[in-house]
Amino acid sequence: MKFQATDISQTASAATVIFDALRKAIIQGDLADGEPLRQEEIAKAFHTSRFPVREALTRLEQQGLVKTQRYKGAVVATLSMQEAGEVFDLRAKLEADVIRQAVPNMTPDTLQSAEACLEKFAASDDPMIWGQLNRKFHGALYSVSGMPYHVQVIENAMDRVDRHLRAQLVMSGGVDRSTEEHRAILTACTAGEAETAARLTFAHIQDAKASLQAQLQSAS
Repeated sequence: MKFQATDISQTASAATVIFDALRKAIIQGDLADGEPLRQEEIAKAFHTSRFPVREALTRLEQQGLVKTQRYKGAVVATLSMQEAGEVFDLRAKLEADVIRQAVPNMTPDTLQSAEACLEKFAASDDPMIWGQLNRKFHGALYSVSGMPYHVQVIENAMDRVDRHLRAQLVMSGGVDRSTEEHRAILTACTAGEAETAARLTFAHIQDAKASLQAQLQSAS
């Protein structure tokens, strides 16, 4: 199994450290769909007992990143086309609402932060940071929405599909199109056009959904 381990034998929050490390490895694709997550092996890597490992796996299962299978134990959850569609439909609705509320509260600093992420995304040729920059772009715009619970739900939903989106961008050459869509959203935000920003955000996420589902279909 591929993940970044550390010695946490003296760490009080061992479960949190393990949770963060495994979550990162799953989102980045270092741990593949269906890969077993053996408690004993993970505990040995982190120099701890199995109890914090079990707690970390339970938290990951609650986020939909891990599933427990009979006879196999915990494995990295596989994303089906149906589930991908549900995740993106949820994101499209929530993110349109959030950005609609955020636009009137956006300051020059807010817009500059989002633009900086957009430019880095457009200039990068490293697939491993595309997902991170994409999330930072949207997160910068949503940060002033005053809807922290909605934003947290969006973050959890993005965790579920992040590694698949990165692969889709690589295989479909979708970075340029995503950049254009991001620019259009940012332009609407800069102009204070909340409804336009909401409409473009909804369409942007639905476009990503269609592209990812096509990629999953071709791979099946």
